[in-house]
Amino acid sequence: MPVYSMTGYASAQQSPGTAPAGHDGGKTATPARLGLEIRSVNSRFLDLSFRLGEELRAHEPALRELIGARIKRGKVEVRANVEGTAAEGLREPTMATLQRLGALQETVKTWMPTAPALSVAEILRLASAESAGDVDWTEPLQQVAGKALEDLVAAREREGARLAKMLLGHLEQLRGLADQARPLVPQLVEQQRQRFLERWKEAMALSEGAATPEAAQDRALTEATAFAIRIDVAEELTRLTSHVEEIARLIRKGGEIGKRLDFLIQELHREANTLGSKSAALELTRISVDMKVLIEQMREQVQNIE
Repeated sequence: MPVYSMTGYASAQQSPGTAPAGHDGGKTATPARLGLEIRSVNSRFLDLSFRLGEELRAHEPALRELIGARIKRGKVEVRANVEGTAAEGLREPTMATLQRLGALQETVKTWMPTAPALSVAEILRLASAESAGDVDWTEPLQQVAGKALEDLVAAREREGARLAKMLLGHLEQLRGLADQARPLVPQLVEQQRQRFLERWKEAMALSEGAATPEAAQDRALTEATAFAIRIDVAEELTRLTSHVEEIARLIRKGGEIGKRLDFLIQELHREANTLGSKSAALELTRISVDMKVLIEQMREQVQNIE
């Protein structure tokens, strides 16, 4: 399965002249265009928000179900409205509409005598709004939303592939840093053992042989062993390598892996911190810092994966 990003944008429109059917079942040319935009950003859960035109608000539950079936995480915002065109926006009011508007106007003037009369522009706008309310947008809205959703999922997949490639590259660098760190610890232990032996030899020379060479060597070995235990990072490197391999496996598997990756990144950061705290050499400290820089970059990228 592919890896999906939570970031994406898509839009779709219904071309003018492909109007839906009215409630009377007839096909009528509607001077309107249906437009829909959908954008998403990262979020811990699926967070849907809708900004729909008056004619489309009743369709929010259907849109919510449609999107929820394809997208599992992210803050998703949907905007949809019906727009009229300048050339086709005027519709001839029916006699029934004019009579209804006239009756309503008389009722208003009965209670509010100073209210101004309806203008021609207002009558045409109210009549057009009433006609738009007679249009069934269910099928066109589903088609437009489906097209936009397909484009959004494709955009999220492309971005997810880019993120996956970057993450795999960072994982390869982490493997290289771990390989650099492994041989450093035995070298440090041997250097420390030699240092202890040299100090004990100096101490014996000052004490004029009060301590035997065997005792000095045993003490040096004991100190070196304690030092080796204190700076041993083999377990940290083993766990770090295990986390790296698990992250790589999840990325290749794909699907809804964002939350698991986020947890593993935290574990990687913990092991890199411990590696740095046990560091007894500048080279090991540098490796720890380089690891934490890579892990922080991975954390930012993982935040966008579904």
